[in-house]
Amino acid sequence: MTPAYTDAFKSRMVQRMTGLRAMSANELSQEVGVSQTSLSSWLRRAGEIRAKVTTAKETRVAKTDTAEGRLAAVLEASKLSEEELGVWLRTQGLHGAQLDEWRAAMLAGLQSNGAVARGTGTQARRVKELERELRRKDRALAEAAALLILQKKLHNLLGDADDGTNDESDS
Repeated sequence: MTPAYTDAFKSRMVQRMTGLRAMSANELSQEVGVSQTSLSSWLRRAGEIRAKVTTAKETRVAKTDTAEGRLAAVLEASKLSEEELGVWLRTQGLHGAQLDEWRAAMLAGLQSNGAVARGTGTQARRVKELERELRRKDRALAEAAALLILQKKLHNLLGDADDGTNDESDS
């Protein structure tokens, strides 16, 4: 019959096989007197558990990668008490600061009355440059249209007298 080892003991052995000065299962087996097969089994199980926890956390974090996911998180968190919020944040793998940031961004979006929120920095400068260029081109287009209208009126006033031919050269 094999001796029963506590979870704490198994955890210490796994740490010794994965820590800074990691040992192989064979070396550790000779040092502590536990079979190499048992040590390898504990290490494999610990890796599987770690992989499951990592995958679950990635799934929770992936939900908040979209605006819809963040909105859902803010709404869900707003319904919780302080104690419940702490537990919920830990289970979701989030920080209170992230939640506050998302809430502020959503409120800023709502306060803009549906207008497109402008970015900061280079994006905002680019928007201003494009708006300035658009105004300049609008003015130039209006000026060109006014010149065409004036040219047409002048042509109508002068009639056939200014048909592009020179009467003096015909003689």
